[in-house]
Amino acid sequence: MKLVRFGAAGAEKPGLIDDNGDLRDLSAHTMDIAGETLSPEGLTALAALDPSSLPRIPHEQRFGPCVSATGKFICIGLNYSDHAREAGLPVPTEPIIFMKATSAICGPDDDLVIPRGATKTDWEVELGVVIGKTAKHVGKEDALEHVAGYCVLNDVSERAFQNERQGQWTKGKSCDTFGPTGPWLVTRDEIADPQNLSMWLTVNGEMMQSGSTQTMVFGVAELVSYLSDFMSLQPGDIISTGTPPGVGMGLSPQRYLKAGDVVELGIEGLGKQKQLCVSYG
Repeated sequence: MKLVRFGAAGAEKPGLIDDNGDLRDLSAHTMDIAGETLSPEGLTALAALDPSSLPRIPHEQRFGPCVSATGKFICIGLNYSDHAREAGLPVPTEPIIFMKATSAICGPDDDLVIPRGATKTDWEVELGVVIGKTAKHVGKEDALEHVAGYCVLNDVSERAFQNERQGQWTKGKSCDTFGPTGPWLVTRDEIADPQNLSMWLTVNGEMMQSGSTQTMVFGVAELVSYLSDFMSLQPGDIISTGTPPGVGMGLSPQRYLKAGDVVELGIEGLGKQKQLCVSYG
């Protein structure tokens, strides 16, 4: 299934995209794409519905973040071997973990607001993993059973805040609108191999990133297992799994986003996003 949340910000309704590409309203069957709805039992119940029996919604709708009530937004740094080389850094021997504030989460096509005082706002197309069943000390072989599905993420970063100010990376990753998520949550059964998905990102139509999840250092199953040894993973939690090369910081000369720029990105089978960059205020 391709699950969505549609409508005005803060008032989104749950829906799905049917096999014809039409948007269908799930409001009569679930309150939101969150919590128990993401469990194996919840997803099975939704999958049993006949999409043609659900109200069809006109496509002139804003898509919100494809999952709601996210408790943790966990990011993995330098998780693509070719991106680590681009950054001039060694390939990690263990996952590099940092957190992104959940207040950064926004719709996939919402405006990307360049923060006040920002000078180096950067892009990062990433595979998002949404947890559907609580995971604690799970083995790699069982880890994917705890995944509800996958989505497109743009791990927007303000590099000056991240790298040139004291403290941790979080403040350069957590500005409002720095977590476009969606458009769809594609359930795990539709993705045969999360380690074989092409991904891309353009700025003003120019290809900046073109890669594949094949070059991940730590795959989805390994990340879920690893993280579950340090914290419980709960339904609605998001893992942003890293980015391939082509970020602005890695270019020579470096290039960063400015008001008026248009960022488009997508992942095979998971849809695409489009953001207009605007100045704060």
